[in-house]
Amino acid sequence: MRILYYDIDTLRADHLGCYGYCRDTSPHIDRIASEGVRFDNCYASDTPCLPSRASLFTGRFGIHTGIVNHGGTAADLRLHGPERGFRHGAARNSWVAALRQAGFYTVSVSPYAERHSAWWFYHGWREMYNPGKGGAEIASEVLPYAMQWLDNHATEDNWFLHVNVWDPHTPYRTPLEYGNPFEDSPPPSWYTEEIRRKHYEGYGPHSAREPWGWRKREMPPRMPEEIGSLEDYKKWIDGYDTGIKYMDDHIGQILDALAHKGVLDETAIIISADHGENQGELNIYGDHHTADHPTCRVPLIIKWPGLPGGWVNRGLHYQLDMAATVIELLGGKVPERWDGRSFAEALRKKEDGGREYLVISQCAWSCQRGVRYKEWLMIRTYHDGYHDFPPYMLFDIEKDPHELKNLADERPEVVNECAKLLEEWHAEMMETSDSQVDPLWTVIREGGPFHVRGRLREYCEYLRQTGRARHAEALERRHRSEL
Repeated sequence: MRILYYDIDTLRADHLGCYGYCRDTSPHIDRIASEGVRFDNCYASDTPCLPSRASLFTGRFGIHTGIVNHGGTAADLRLHGPERGFRHGAARNSWVAALRQAGFYTVSVSPYAERHSAWWFYHGWREMYNPGKGGAEIASEVLPYAMQWLDNHATEDNWFLHVNVWDPHTPYRTPLEYGNPFEDSPPPSWYTEEIRRKHYEGYGPHSAREPWGWRKREMPPRMPEEIGSLEDYKKWIDGYDTGIKYMDDHIGQILDALAHKGVLDETAIIISADHGENQGELNIYGDHHTADHPTCRVPLIIKWPGLPGGWVNRGLHYQLDMAATVIELLGGKVPERWDGRSFAEALRKKEDGGREYLVISQCAWSCQRGVRYKEWLMIRTYHDGYHDFPPYMLFDIEKDPHELKNLADERPEVVNECAKLLEEWHAEMMETSDSQVDPLWTVIREGGPFHVRGRLREYCEYLRQTGRARHAEALERRHRSEL
């Protein structure tokens, strides 16, 4: 068995053709999806970047690992404690260490550990290649490491190759000579001039008036300074989609290399992302600030030799369930401490095998927890990250995937049911935790989410300079303790 895990930073599922997107962004990924299983409702338990991969690679939710933020105490893995031995035992295996225990040679091509000072990420790899730009790499700078390794080792057995590309992440930096494949393609039709105008008069980091932050800087050529028109929105989305197309071209090269070596059909292929991206939803552009559908839902595609392919799994799954599933499919043992649950048997039977509900979390840009239940997404906001978020939001994700209408006041019984599920989950998590501390509250007590912490005065001054004094006053009232 050989396994390729193509790990794409900041990729929302609904911008891939196989998920129904209106643009041809992903022909190579679409081909893999047509031969494998596409998961429609897979969510990262903890977002964005650092917490997401921490949960996936440790098999545990952020409330258990302690990693929920991008800085401060809650950006580091909790220490094992006085009972730690010379090295961690199998009970504390990471995903990669569990793969090694199952007999696999593990290789990673990724700058992630350096980008986030995530020392724990090195656990279990036999080889690691860091392209060296801390996440600013484009696919053509990542791919040579993977291609060289495959050229030397593709025909060997029992390897796991992790290839991490970053092209959909801002700043959109696909080389200009690549052109704009979507110059003549309209952007997604849900976004209207009415929405744009409302957002432009609103506020929040990475909102329509300041999609790249409120500090003046030279914008990359594929990104407008603001979403001041529908043409600006199209340019913004073109930049994002071009990055997706560029990284898809490069997975095509890997697939060609595997085919040339004669092992493509014998190789399991997993394609996913660390998190999605808001592209106008909740007045956030090109960033990942929320515990919501666009940010936490991730694509997941699995093509596995010997398992039924060509179908869609619609169950509710955490991404870390995928890690547990891979271990079980390989005949390995899933550590008991893991929060991830294997759905291997459901894959064998071509069944959804999902959970009753999911709890998704965000603490780097705002502090939120969301409950995904039936057709609903309820979002509980503890710190708004300087956005105009009420304490509770409720969306019918099946009818309103872009979160345009908050139904919390109209459907209080659904809010109450989701709040009950959130409390049930929280009680279970704290009961099974190694710590008495919920790291969400650590973030709040240390001054709030890392990306806005200590910046209230600066942002309110910017709001006043841009004619939005009423919004500055509203923020100052809500966050008196931060002044």
